[in-house]
Amino acid sequence: MTTTKKKGVFYRVSRYFLNFKKYRYLLYEIVRKNVRLQYRNSVLGVFWTFLQPLMTTIVLALVFGNIFGRSNEGVVCYPLYLLCGRLLYEFYSQSTKRAMRSIRNSASVIKKVYVPKYIYPLSNVLSNFVTFAISLSVLVVMMAYYMLIKKVPDLHLTPYILLSFVPILILLVLSLGVGMIICTLNVFFKDMEYLYEVFCMLLFYMTPIFYTVKTLGTNKWIQYVLMANPLYSIVQMFRSCVLYGEMWNWNWFWYACGFSGVMLLLGIWVFYKKQDKFILHL
Repeated sequence: MTTTKKKGVFYRVSRYFLNFKKYRYLLYEIVRKNVRLQYRNSVLGVFWTFLQPLMTTIVLALVFGNIFGRSNEGVVCYPLYLLCGRLLYEFYSQSTKRAMRSIRNSASVIKKVYVPKYIYPLSNVLSNFVTFAISLSVLVVMMAYYMLIKKVPDLHLTPYILLSFVPILILLVLSLGVGMIICTLNVFFKDMEYLYEVFCMLLFYMTPIFYTVKTLGTNKWIQYVLMANPLYSIVQMFRSCVLYGEMWNWNWFWYACGFSGVMLLLGIWVFYKKQDKFILHL
């Protein structure tokens, strides 16, 4: 009986992943719909994907520029330094929040039509990834401005910029894993939404978006705590490729890959174990 039970579990897990191929076109349509609906009633439409990070960067640069932007230690160009961190953090924050609400927001559909439930958090993360990819255009424009017009001497392109997709993919894996975990928790505990909002605010200040770790002083324990944040390693990897034109620290790479991989596996396991009980709490 134990062997039969194990075979049943392995069979269900295999079918769980094989269904992804079967419903890939549905996933594509949901992602496309989410992207189109995001700015449906907006006058500027998808242009906000470009304008919003630009405006936010200008505001943050004005607020924190005189405090953290004066020192050139570890910062090539402060507005670009700030924009790199802000773009990656915003993708993580928005994609996980939307994934967290995906099951509850699709309750009426889940009760009527069978669709693999992982499609809902996955589609929300991927639709945010599309808008994030579009928003990277503002980074391209600002880099061109500071390189060609402002002529910042330490800012130059190297072949390492081609590796900038690696931290982005790691961030995508991390966002999906965390999204599936908090999506499952949110079905059973509605307060999860409020708790995660507080967590994201704390994470914003724990991620070196508008400051460098060295500017916080010589307290090593504070630096270690901040470096334990996986977004620190991902953001620093991205900045190494884009701003500094050099290879990243491999400790950042292995830590970010390990943490993101564990979160994804944990998210899949938690979601798979609890998905059959979702209908009872919607």
